[in-house]
Amino acid sequence: MNLNDVEILLVEDNDTDAELIKFSLEKNNMAKNLVRLKDGEDALEFIFATGKFEDARDITCPPKLILLDIGMPKVNGLEVLQRIKCMPLTRAIPVVILTSSKEDHDVQQCYNLGGNSYVVKPVNFKEFADTIKEIAYYWLFVNQAVSLEKVYLI
Repeated sequence: MNLNDVEILLVEDNDTDAELIKFSLEKNNMAKNLVRLKDGEDALEFIFATGKFEDARDITCPPKLILLDIGMPKVNGLEVLQRIKCMPLTRAIPVVILTSSKEDHDVQQCYNLGGNSYVVKPVNFKEFADTIKEIAYYWLFVNQAVSLEKVYLI
């Protein structure tokens, strides 16, 4: 897969959750260009085309959607969100926080940092799969995204 054609970037350290998310997206034909990374450091390198992704990606070809867990090794999800939303080239990328945390502080911080949505992972398998399908459908097909040309003008 060409890493410049990524539609969904999944940043999730839990293998079980990642497999369920991937399964739900594949079942609904929404995972053809999905990349999964296990920590925030790799996510930042991928998004900003640095480190191991420097020669593999073009920063002007962002993913259409980022599904981001909060509690991850190296760099947590809220730090990743902050870095994404403070850069003009990446701030328009929709970032959905997908986490098990119901803490009011985490919800508030997500929105304060520019997160587009905060979703608590359902415990029930079917509810989890349905939630993932609805998130992807909305952000990939219903939401009107900002064109990259307009991002450069801001």
